[in-house]
Amino acid sequence: MTIFTSNFDFLKEYDHIFFELAHTAEQVFASDPNTTLIKLRQLGEAFAKDIAARCGIYFDDTTPQVDLIHQIDRELRLDPTIRNLFHTIRVEGNKATHEFKTEHKEALNGLKMARSLAVWYHQSFGKEGSKFNPGSFIAPPDPSQKLRELQNQINQLRASNEKLEDNQQLVNLLKKEKQEYALLAEQMDKEARTLAAQVKQQEQALQKQRESFETHIKLLQLELVERNKSNPQQAVRQQQIISHQIKEANQQVFLTEELARLIIDQQLVEAGWQADSLELTWDNGIRPEADKNKAIAGYPIFYQGNAAYADYILFCGLTPIAVIEAKCENINVADKIRQAESYAKGFQIEPLMQAPWLLAQHNQPWTSNDNTPYIIPFVYSSNGRPYNAQLEEKSGTWFRDLRTTNNLAQALQHFHTPQGLLTKLSHNINAAEQALQQEKFAQLYLRGYQQAAIQAVENALLQNQRNCLIAMATGTGKTIVINALIYRFLKTKRFKRILILVDHAALGLQTTDILTNTLDEQYQTLAKLYHLTELSKHIDNLTNHLQLATVQSMVKSIFASDTAPSIDSFDCIIIDEAHSGYMLEQEMIEGELATRDAQQYIKEYQQLINYFDAVKIGLTATPVKHTTDIFGKSVYSYSYREAVADDYLIDYEPPILYQTELTQHGIHFNKGYNIDIINAQTGNIESTELADELSFDSESFNRLVINKSFNEIICEQLVQELNPFAKEKTLIFCASDLHADMVKNLLDKAFSKLYQQSYDQTAVAKITIGSYNPKQLITAFKTERYPNIAITVDLLATAIEVPQICNLVFLRHVKSRILFEQMLGRANRRCDEIGKTVFRIYDPLGICQFLQEVTTMQPLQKTDTPLINLLEQFTDNKFLKDALNTPSNLPNKTQADVLLDQICQKIMRILRKANYQAEHDNVIKEKLNETSNTWGIAPYKLNNYLQQIGAKKAADFFKTRKSFLKELREIKQLLAGNHYQIISEQADKFINRKQLYGQYNNPKDFLDSFTTFIQEQIKHVKTLNKTLVKPNNITKAELKEIRLLLDNAGYSETNLQTAWRNQYHQIIDAGLIGYIRHAAIAEPLIPFENRVEQTLQKAQALYNWTPIQRQWLNRLAEHLIFKEVLDRKSINKRINQAYGSSIEKLDQLLNGQLNEVLNTLKKLWPENTPLLEQEQQNTTVIPETNTNPTSNSSSLITPPKIEQKMLETKSLLGFIKQFLKFK
Repeated sequence: MTIFTSNFDFLKEYDHIFFELAHTAEQVFASDPNTTLIKLRQLGEAFAKDIAARCGIYFDDTTPQVDLIHQIDRELRLDPTIRNLFHTIRVEGNKATHEFKTEHKEALNGLKMARSLAVWYHQSFGKEGSKFNPGSFIAPPDPSQKLRELQNQINQLRASNEKLEDNQQLVNLLKKEKQEYALLAEQMDKEARTLAAQVKQQEQALQKQRESFETHIKLLQLELVERNKSNPQQAVRQQQIISHQIKEANQQVFLTEELARLIIDQQLVEAGWQADSLELTWDNGIRPEADKNKAIAGYPIFYQGNAAYADYILFCGLTPIAVIEAKCENINVADKIRQAESYAKGFQIEPLMQAPWLLAQHNQPWTSNDNTPYIIPFVYSSNGRPYNAQLEEKSGTWFRDLRTTNNLAQALQHFHTPQGLLTKLSHNINAAEQALQQEKFAQLYLRGYQQAAIQAVENALLQNQRNCLIAMATGTGKTIVINALIYRFLKTKRFKRILILVDHAALGLQTTDILTNTLDEQYQTLAKLYHLTELSKHIDNLTNHLQLATVQSMVKSIFASDTAPSIDSFDCIIIDEAHSGYMLEQEMIEGELATRDAQQYIKEYQQLINYFDAVKIGLTATPVKHTTDIFGKSVYSYSYREAVADDYLIDYEPPILYQTELTQHGIHFNKGYNIDIINAQTGNIESTELADELSFDSESFNRLVINKSFNEIICEQLVQELNPFAKEKTLIFCASDLHADMVKNLLDKAFSKLYQQSYDQTAVAKITIGSYNPKQLITAFKTERYPNIAITVDLLATAIEVPQICNLVFLRHVKSRILFEQMLGRANRRCDEIGKTVFRIYDPLGICQFLQEVTTMQPLQKTDTPLINLLEQFTDNKFLKDALNTPSNLPNKTQADVLLDQICQKIMRILRKANYQAEHDNVIKEKLNETSNTWGIAPYKLNNYLQQIGAKKAADFFKTRKSFLKELREIKQLLAGNHYQIISEQADKFINRKQLYGQYNNPKDFLDSFTTFIQEQIKHVKTLNKTLVKPNNITKAELKEIRLLLDNAGYSETNLQTAWRNQYHQIIDAGLIGYIRHAAIAEPLIPFENRVEQTLQKAQALYNWTPIQRQWLNRLAEHLIFKEVLDRKSINKRINQAYGSSIEKLDQLLNGQLNEVLNTLKKLWPENTPLLEQEQQNTTVIPETNTNPTSNSSSLITPPKIEQKMLETKSLLGFIKQFLKFK
């Protein structure tokens, strides 16, 4: 047995198990390479357990290694190369355990990778730290070396000689190969028998060491648990130290040429290629073979008079299909793809090969920009580095499809599989695009905007756009659009396999229901026709065209599984609720370790979207910055206001505000006051004396401070307006589960007091995660009469459809625009069954005023990455060096400058607030003074200082202040008091109830401003002017334009109706045109229904209609009341959907008089009405106050007294015109 020095001697510094496992792997290499990989897998497991125990990451005997590595990576941000080494060693060890056919070459590669991982571990935790120099790897003697050399000679001879039957040299080499096989087997067997006793003894020793190691790990875990309880700050500090040590070791990770080659080989093997850049080379006689997928290294290329060698040529059987440029020194990997393109031009098709363009049904190669043909259609460039989005051009596997000149190079996570490239090559996208353009929409029964959204996506695909975003308001049928896209894509073969990603299982079940209930022309469901793989089913059947999965399950399948899908498993991904990577409502301490799970979700969501080489189509109601970063600007938008204008969604009345003394003046505690606080961690009530005065405004009510009196007053007011017996339903949003319990109790008492024996307490239910059987409660709220008032926190804030919801009550503050719009979306569905025309918002805390200026696409202030991660990158020498030399998208700024801006933004959010509160909080003031000494600069000056010294010196600033994050966190904790709720016993008092009209405090001011707006705009806007001149000819599109104009100005029809009702105590549904004409020319308001009744009577008087004909006249009138204008297209659609007929048949039924009927019905308004004189533009007609607030009089609104109008009129001419109008 040959003796050599171990490559793992430095591991003797640690637990014995580390060195023994590594050394045993080396010792058995010659006799049993299979066991070598098994021992190396065990070494990787031991490293992972040790690191997890050091950091307090929980695991037990049942935790799989893949999950443990994933958890470590989430907490410590492993270098991507190290993470890959952990996984590769684990995967190869598992193969060796189950397959028992490891070759020496594979085992040697495993030893090299394990050595690199062990060096990183030692540089992280060893005494020398990152300064440790491991020296070169010494390969153990390889007994299979002679055999491989013989095999290479045989391959070379076969490649150089076509007539081998009589070749004596080949016969001799084959004979030697057979002898060498026998000799190697004998040698391995002999060495195994020699080592048998030693191995047995080592196994016994290893078992004892393993038991000792496991005991040590468990004790360390218990110690850390106790430390977390007794001194959590020390535990956090310990994790920060380890994180820093690992970061320092990460900076020493360098991909040598040998290691880079091993990693690229491994990536190709995982993708299904035969790859070994040392053995499977052109020089070794390796040639393409039928039915084998080979990556042949060092392939000779002759192009433009120059000879070169391509690093790899990928062959699917005898077809050359891709070129790979792959070197470790390939720093700017994106740029090197041009070299691969030149090799694709210079490749020569040999006689026995099959030209790739023939598989694509082409007659010739593909033409480049310089008219030189591309012989090979696909090219890659790789340096072995995992993909890093922030340094995209220097990492990842870059790929370009050369078949079309406008195909751009793109960074991928991995290489394609052989089948993936063949499918891509044979897919005739042009034919599919043509079929898609010709495919009809009729059988899908889509609304106009849904069809427009689909056409926008298809047009974007025609422009070679790979990422598309559709922004559609909540409730407008995004799932229906998804369904239609899938049907059209698969029917026309534009895509072959589609992944549908949903944010949570409930949304997935909703999508499944639609797919399993939608029929095609042959009355087959789409789910059956295209073989839908439903939620919870594994991606194992590549014949299925549809896969439905949640974001969370797919993340696990890709990043925490041995059987991750390939990057070409899908060619299209459709993401419902594409904003899902953004945490809807998250109040975090920037940089705090506890927030990592939420931030990791965002990171993994983005990694998931970018993992597959596929077209990505996202649909969302609430686009955010990171959504547009992934998908780009929306190709189609359909807003809530548009949906209301089109009468697909319900508008809401101006929000109702209950004002109390506490909401007006806040809650105050004086210095020295003894307060009770609820410790959210323990649930206990604790008392403390205030060192200084403390104040809370309404934003903090029910979140940081709980006042029962305030909630009691609000509940008493609510019971005056909410009907627990009605079909209308109400959703109340509370701040916490405890708060929800309080509100439930207060409402029960108030309703019981009002209705006594009639009240049934099941009418009001708390539906939160903490409720008993929340799923059953949700189902009852959706489908049963009771509960009709639901109290929730977040459980019902999104993805629940209960059309009967007519009231929303906000008893919690909401900072997130996304969450607020999702909450509003719970009530915006139409529900004709209960006569729902509007919904109401009860807003005691003034949330609507807080969010009223936030528009749908306004960028969110919160950035995606936690401060701790930004600082880790910023102080990483290797990362900073690259970032300093990489330009950003902003002028005159590098990536390092942009990163510094993000860091300063996060830091100053905390420090500005702290500086403000320090004026009246001595504790915070003392803390800031303390940090001034340790930082060497006053906190409020820090932002300007860092910007002045620049990115490089700023990084040095953070490196020399190791406790910076800890001190910033302590400041944040002093500011927030997030772990406590203060109990306030102060009595509250109800002041008034009012509705909010934007900037106007009362309905009269709002109506007056509307009059001024109309009289000004009607001079400039043609469609508005048409409401006076040709009101009966206004089209549906023009009416929508008017609605949107008024909506954007704050004058929705619902607001106008509500303001009129509140000001004059009359409910007048006069129609939008009626309100405009009243504001413009003081035309009295007449209920729109009455106007239609008058024209209906005229239409009925045209002829002696039959009863059936009269019935159709009534239906047309009802349609007019509903739509406010008549157009043949909407009438035809209504007739078709409701009665299965058509407008042509209706015309026949009416004896060809349909046009005359429609023209008669449409004459609702006086036409050619001139504007009043300039001096009359501020004149309005004010009705008499009606004592009956619910009156809906069918007569003309009573005109004001002429004397009053005369006083308001500024000229005799104006008075005469006004008099004649009323006459």
